[in-house]
Amino acid sequence: MQSLNSTALRPFPLDPLCSASLSGVTTAARLPTQRKLRFKISASAAAPKRETDPKKRVVITGMGLVSVFGNEVDAYYDKLLSGESGITLIDRFDASKFPTRFGGQIRGFNSEGYIDGKNDRRLDDCLRYCIVAGKKALEGADLGGEKINKIDKIRGGVLVGTGMGGLQVFSDGVQALIEKGHRKITPFFIPYAITNMASALLAIDLGLMGPNYSISTACATSNYCFYAAANHIRRGEADLMIAGGTEAAIIPIGLGGFVACRALSQRNDDPQTASRPWDQDRDGFVMGEGAGVLVMESLEHAMKRGAPIIAEYLGGAVNCDAYHMTDPRADGLGVSSCIQSALEDAGVSPEEVNYINAHATSTIVGDLAELNAIKKVFKNTSGIKINATKSMIGHCLGAAGGLEAIATVKAITTGWLHPTINQFNREPSVDFDTVANEKQQHNINVAISNSFGFGGHNSVVAFSAFKP
Repeated sequence: MQSLNSTALRPFPLDPLCSASLSGVTTAARLPTQRKLRFKISASAAAPKRETDPKKRVVITGMGLVSVFGNEVDAYYDKLLSGESGITLIDRFDASKFPTRFGGQIRGFNSEGYIDGKNDRRLDDCLRYCIVAGKKALEGADLGGEKINKIDKIRGGVLVGTGMGGLQVFSDGVQALIEKGHRKITPFFIPYAITNMASALLAIDLGLMGPNYSISTACATSNYCFYAAANHIRRGEADLMIAGGTEAAIIPIGLGGFVACRALSQRNDDPQTASRPWDQDRDGFVMGEGAGVLVMESLEHAMKRGAPIIAEYLGGAVNCDAYHMTDPRADGLGVSSCIQSALEDAGVSPEEVNYINAHATSTIVGDLAELNAIKKVFKNTSGIKINATKSMIGHCLGAAGGLEAIATVKAITTGWLHPTINQFNREPSVDFDTVANEKQQHNINVAISNSFGFGGHNSVVAFSAFKP
């Protein structure tokens, strides 16, 4: 979600090294020392080695989602391959007075068979999306319904994060307090607003007693969850983890908040072309919503129960720019070092990567900053294809990485890359193949998926086809 279109959120110097004085020492006196501390990304002396221990290899056995294109993974990816935009005018509430009046709003969401009616009426959509996506992922992993009882539930965990939490429940509670007093606040206000409750409710429903919490790192959330979940498996703390992200922020306070940040496109006359990563006429990101969840297992556990193995999680990394609330580092060090660390964790050399699902939000600064950082790691980009799922579904905030990880895995398993739509006038400096406007066949060796969030949170995860 990094990089806004204005200086509205710049209460302090963009570079902490460039303040007028630090502990009485002038900038001029300190800069040479600081520059010496900055490291360069260099190739490892030894060839990278992938994990071979079946207890530590992490495989993907199920995928589940809630999206603007529905709740079925194959239907979702078919829509992406066809280049269809899911961006429409908002009709959930009266958005006529907002400067941005469109988004990737989910319509016709149906949780029947996944959430009982009483709870369904109470839950924030953020929680509903998580539960449905999580249970659908388990169905894909051949653990739906009573089959979940076949595994050791003490060794199964849930790690589904959210950037915003139960925002509608929170907004309703504040309104009740102001208009009617504290006695009219629902007792579900706190439980359904806090960010950990999506993971908690899914685990309660399923009886999974392993690692359970949420991570909230804005738009980097889902990848942070994948990374943490995989490490629980690798450390032997869990056999299986349900991981990903969920978000439901297309409500008045959510839209208004991002409008106030001056982060959103205002292309109200043509919403379907508003999200246009790397296009010279991009004017901000488009809000989306939904959930994307993976079932991650140790290879040993998956093989013992005869699970359908879809792909392999090779590794990942997380770090922080430590630079600015919303803008990426000008030198790209945070992103490039995160990519490099992810490759090292995955046991992958840069030359092995030939597909990148980019963060690419359609913001003026962020799109190019990401590509510049990528170029620092991948010296030869001629064989790499890069695309932007957000061009069709918008930016789903904490759920973005989850929905994009599913798109990445589907690209690996189908051999087809979805297009980046709305490529009308691409930036001259973008010399990657961005799969512009039409899907392409591509035999993927190693894929990475990037996600970055407000606060300078960076996250990168790597996937490949599973090879025994």
